[in-house]
Amino acid sequence: MALRSRLVSLAAVLATLLGGLGLSFLWQTEAQAHGVAMMPGSRTYLCQLDAITGTGALDPTNPACEAALNQSGATALYNWFAVLDSRAGGRGPGYVPDGTLCSAGDRSPYDFSAYNAARSDWPRTHLTSGSTIKVQYSNWAAHPGDFRVYITEPGWSPTSQLKWDDLQLIQTVTNPPQQGSPGANGGHYYWNLQLPSGRSGDALIFMQWVRSDSQENFFSCSDVVFDGGNGEVTGIRGSGGDPDPGTEPDPDPTDPHTGECMAVYSVTNSWNGGFQGSVEVMNHGTSPLNGWAVQWKPGQGTRIGSAWNGTLSTGSDGTVTVRNADHNRVIAPDGSVSFGFTATSTGNNFPVGTIGCVDS
Repeated sequence: MALRSRLVSLAAVLATLLGGLGLSFLWQTEAQAHGVAMMPGSRTYLCQLDAITGTGALDPTNPACEAALNQSGATALYNWFAVLDSRAGGRGPGYVPDGTLCSAGDRSPYDFSAYNAARSDWPRTHLTSGSTIKVQYSNWAAHPGDFRVYITEPGWSPTSQLKWDDLQLIQTVTNPPQQGSPGANGGHYYWNLQLPSGRSGDALIFMQWVRSDSQENFFSCSDVVFDGGNGEVTGIRGSGGDPDPGTEPDPDPTDPHTGECMAVYSVTNSWNGGFQGSVEVMNHGTSPLNGWAVQWKPGQGTRIGSAWNGTLSTGSDGTVTVRNADHNRVIAPDGSVSFGFTATSTGNNFPVGTIGCVDS
């Protein structure tokens, strides 16, 4: 039976947790792409949905997600879309070690090692063997390339470390169509996937996105169970089916651009009562970006005090906007610039809702 697309509501919150390395360089750097499997949801994607609260703080209810947060930290989970190796170049077996497939061989800029844990309580998507599903893969930064889709062999157990020998390649898709704009809420690549027949019980769908314009590859592990399901997700906050839209964070103060500008946020240092942050502003377009502005609403109890490499303003509702300085106004195609800031905080250092580019 064909799988209904049950995770549309999940796509609507893609932008709530954007974070990134974003060190405050004065020069321009090459922008990295961002993407992860949304349907069936990857471990990092579903764990961030389970963990996010209305204040921007992380409070997972799933025990596997809680353990991953405790081991790999909040930075990795806020950067759930960046399970990447910038030098993979399409290499898989023999390059990415067994037991590290879900963390890009531990070569990501962030620590995703906890998401390799061999345990049976990760969030899962319920599917029907032999059915056709619509795969959805985030297109936060759209690039050409191939998507390689693997599934574990019959008899695989989630309590054993994932190895390349456990996987069979079932599909390769080149440059699939997109729905929604890159960098927009819910934007994604999509294509149909025929699931193997005669399957029951637990399985894992592994995807490797091989960019054709870069050596960068992305890796994604999605836990599924063949039990006659239609795409329902269990093991996350409010689950038993689709997540309750009422549990999603409040929307951001303005809709971010649906163009080629993208912003990612990170905490670079913290101390009692405050922290230092950084935002990387990326141009994923094919022409220079002449002028930019980034906007977000700080987490509860946070007040941005000062910024450098950008001009800071704060609205009456606490919304923060940072516009370019003269020296970093123009961002080259596939380039990025960064600005930094300091803030006082009662402990929640991350934004509520979306951080994104707005009209400058």
